[in-house]
Amino acid sequence: MSAPVLPRVLQGATDRPLTLAQHEAMWGQWRPRRDLLDELDRAGLTGRGGAAFPTATKARLLRDQHARKKFVVVNAMEGEPASHKDATIAQSNPHLVLDGALSLATAIGASHIALCVAREKASMVNHFERALRERERRGSLGVVVEIHTPPGRYIAGEESALVHWLDDNETLPQYRPQRPSILRIGRAPVLVDNAETHAHVGLITRWGAEWFRSIGTAQSPGSMVVSVSGAVTRPVVLEIALGTPLAEVLAAARADTDPQAVLLGGYGGSFLSAEHLSTPMANEVLRPLGASVGAGVIVVIPRAACGITETHNIVRWMAHESARQCGPCAFGLPALAEDLAQLVTGGRDAAAALTRMSERSDVIEGRGGCRHPDGVVRLLRSALQVFAADAHRHAAGQPCAYAGRSRFATVPRLELENDLVWE
Repeated sequence: MSAPVLPRVLQGATDRPLTLAQHEAMWGQWRPRRDLLDELDRAGLTGRGGAAFPTATKARLLRDQHARKKFVVVNAMEGEPASHKDATIAQSNPHLVLDGALSLATAIGASHIALCVAREKASMVNHFERALRERERRGSLGVVVEIHTPPGRYIAGEESALVHWLDDNETLPQYRPQRPSILRIGRAPVLVDNAETHAHVGLITRWGAEWFRSIGTAQSPGSMVVSVSGAVTRPVVLEIALGTPLAEVLAAARADTDPQAVLLGGYGGSFLSAEHLSTPMANEVLRPLGASVGAGVIVVIPRAACGITETHNIVRWMAHESARQCGPCAFGLPALAEDLAQLVTGGRDAAAALTRMSERSDVIEGRGGCRHPDGVVRLLRSALQVFAADAHRHAAGQPCAYAGRSRFATVPRLELENDLVWE
């Protein structure tokens, strides 16, 4: 049996998930690895959910906790509207995710695995339920594995909000001034990683660090699953080697290869203008540009689009999806959305709205109970820089021909269309 090159996590992906027998025919039977944390350290695996924190460091922090009970939490919530990678992984091979969760549970001494999928995603829940039943029929898993279905709001996928829901049935982020910090269900410490990260752990358990680092860059090793949408033939999920130039990713996704801009990292990420399409998909190169690979989300904005309208569409939805537990989310984000609405229409208050957005962003940043408002501010600032010419034309009362026609950065319909300020 030879080690996979690319795709790795998505090898054998079809529209039907692999059975346990098919999974083991492809990868072999799962066995725990006694040196797993050292191997993860050598591999340089970082979380694929957005924060890119070293997986081995998080796991060691939990391993060193002396507790009668520990949890491994698989975060398969995927509340990002432009992300479809967790759903694709669940549809192709949920057993690989379970392999990674079992590996980490063994390594840190956890007795429970909580597999979290948004309740609205019935097909994902079904894929994981079937995979668990297959394993249970074979015999004991050695740990308690339970599927949980929190509400599928954007903020519910933030790891502290997810653990809060598991602990107290509330999807509210927990204030954490320093990271890493230990999250708990009751008194039990919790290790949280997203579904893709667990899948990579499952592969590293089998093939080791040297194999994992055989693609990617020295600082960003391995592969990543990315979701590409916007100006594309159809939204697509791909697995790429980190360090692949952005232009090559767009070509592989059959996207517009001469766009106005791309949004990287999701709806709390950053816009990059077309001049940066040769940039490798690696954080060490993207960070000086104010961007990151984030959770592997790429939204392509064509030249025949209004970047200001696209940004308003996202900010308005993100304001609605906040936890509403602090001033920056409850009042600051709706105010930014309203300023953007005025800028889009180019009315008499548009110039003042442009100035207010800069002032509000300075007040909001760093003052939220979680990182949600910071992500919105980052997105907005990058938009006002990348689409600066359009923004100033709008402010001068000359909206572009595409103003108000947002359709590339898609978001779900708001439950209450005008509900952006809460009492």
